[in-house]
Amino acid sequence: MTSLPPLLLLCVCVCAAAVPPVGTQPEQVHISYPGVSGSMLVTWSTANETESVVEFGVWGGQLFSRSAKGNSSVFINEGLERRSVFIHRVTLTDLRPGTAYVYHCGSGSGWSDVFSFTALNESVSFSPRFAVFGDMGNENPQSLSRLQKDTQMGMYDAILHIGDFAYDMDEDNGRIGDEFMKQIQSIAAYTPYMTCPGNHESAFNFSHYRGRFSMPGHTENLWYSWNVGPAHIISFSTEVYFYLEYGLDLLFRQYEWLRKDLEEANRPENRALRPWIITMAHRPMYCSDDDGDDCTRFQSYVRIGRSDTTPPAPGLEELFYQYGVDLELWAHEHTYERLWPVYGFKVFNGSSEEPYVNPKAPVHIITGSAGCREKHDGFIPKPRDWSAFRSTDYGYTRMRLINYTHLYLEQVSDDQALEEQEIRRDAPAGTWRSALDHLSGTRSRHRRTHTSQRD
Repeated sequence: MTSLPPLLLLCVCVCAAAVPPVGTQPEQVHISYPGVSGSMLVTWSTANETESVVEFGVWGGQLFSRSAKGNSSVFINEGLERRSVFIHRVTLTDLRPGTAYVYHCGSGSGWSDVFSFTALNESVSFSPRFAVFGDMGNENPQSLSRLQKDTQMGMYDAILHIGDFAYDMDEDNGRIGDEFMKQIQSIAAYTPYMTCPGNHESAFNFSHYRGRFSMPGHTENLWYSWNVGPAHIISFSTEVYFYLEYGLDLLFRQYEWLRKDLEEANRPENRALRPWIITMAHRPMYCSDDDGDDCTRFQSYVRIGRSDTTPPAPGLEELFYQYGVDLELWAHEHTYERLWPVYGFKVFNGSSEEPYVNPKAPVHIITGSAGCREKHDGFIPKPRDWSAFRSTDYGYTRMRLINYTHLYLEQVSDDQALEEQEIRRDAPAGTWRSALDHLSGTRSRHRRTHTSQRD
């Protein structure tokens, strides 16, 4: 047999390697609630341009009896390779609240697996269930397998991921982000995956976060709010206080939006329907970690604002206190910490016997221990007066809005037991129980708003 000359052989190999694969198969499928009644938004990716179609139908009925079309946009990772993918978005409308649907997404060039979801129950008496966590990466995602099993068991109506995804989505020219989105598909293709940005999304002006997710409103996922059951949930970005190179105007625009949103949520007719106001954002106002982060400082940017900007940037603690925010969910610290009701570094328990019965200030939960390559953070030896319970176990939080007066939380430890919490309003007094650490309490259904700071 005659062998090819070395030069010719090299040319054949180079030419063969230069042919890129065709990628029309949908991947990274996830759903989110777009904030519009009777709807669900499906998002996925393909390597090449295709149509954006979702076929769906009621569970147990005729399969794929309905079809919806959307659009796609090119997302370019700004790394050295300038890799591009197509992000597809299709909104499903006219869904029956509380009804289970099956769906697949894609086009005639390729369809995804078959997934299912339950359309959001829009009744104010609905008792929704959530998984809540932050700081989960592609590497060392300790909570992922349990979250996958929980989702398969139908335990949640929504997932709240409070910033820091993949570690980091832009790395390896976006391949880490691709792999992470594939990992969470086992959760997010079945349950609305609601998000807020963290510091690990900052590359290229948060382009991966803004491009990959699909949240309500028109702020590229940076801040938004939505209603579910008896609660008004507000998601916002703490990162506007730290990445001023992307525009100080974002900080002021967000603050003004928050003020107006809270004002609207506190209109008597709105607060009567949805008495719970819950916020979620990445960097906490308070923490007792030992890493020197913003939350360890008395002059926290998130809590009291920044005086080194022109004009000075307002913080958020006073705003949230004035408008009676009940619960503030945070992450960033790779730990779990529950605070007593706190405002201005002072504890305002409902009573000495039952601190979470009608608390007089917001309750803070830090849940950033779902697992990532940076492992755990540590705590200072002696907790602050406002710190009620803390743990360095890997884990995540489960939350249920039971009704107008009761809100229940438990911290799942991937290492041992769990912590339970219940915040109640105008209900018989409860007690804080203990497993990893069990809790219960109440809060009045009436508004807790303030026009000035507490003494």
